[in-house]
Amino acid sequence: MRIVLDACVLYPTVMREVLLRAAKKGAFTPIWSARLLEEWRRAAARHSDEQDQIAGVEIALVRANWPKAEIAGKTEDTLWLPDQNDIHVLETAIYAGADAIMTVNIKDFPTRILSSHGILRRDPDSFLVEFAQENIEAMIDVATDIKAAAQLHSGEPKDIRKLLKRTGLPRLGKLLATQT
Repeated sequence: MRIVLDACVLYPTVMREVLLRAAKKGAFTPIWSARLLEEWRRAAARHSDEQDQIAGVEIALVRANWPKAEIAGKTEDTLWLPDQNDIHVLETAIYAGADAIMTVNIKDFPTRILSSHGILRRDPDSFLVEFAQENIEAMIDVATDIKAAAQLHSGEPKDIRKLLKRTGLPRLGKLLATQT
């Protein structure tokens, strides 16, 4: 399944890391555009100059690790979404032949509009829970890696359920907490 990752799931860091690690385990093939990566960077820059610099490095790493993920979309004048600033996400999905758009902005991507283009809207928590139910060992590996990275970064022990809940993945956190 080819999925366009909206900027809101590329940033925050933990959500992006969970998604991309799941993608490496075969959950899906990620797709984005340069504009989506720039939105991620602007979101990080709103926090601080340091976060802007970190995002720049992370974006370079993501591009290096996923060289085929970035799609140069083309403008479609006939598309409409409730938030005109999100039309580029739909354009990217159409141009890339994506199966879905992964987003937490449900109201900005109505299913009836997306389905008219053969595209699904997926929220990361439900999608990852579905993948975990079929591939629990793969997602336990992902959770172990995410937890270790968070502990290394903070210098403090982390509870995977709480970490994923704070990131917007509460159902996945609950599922994985019972498995690890």
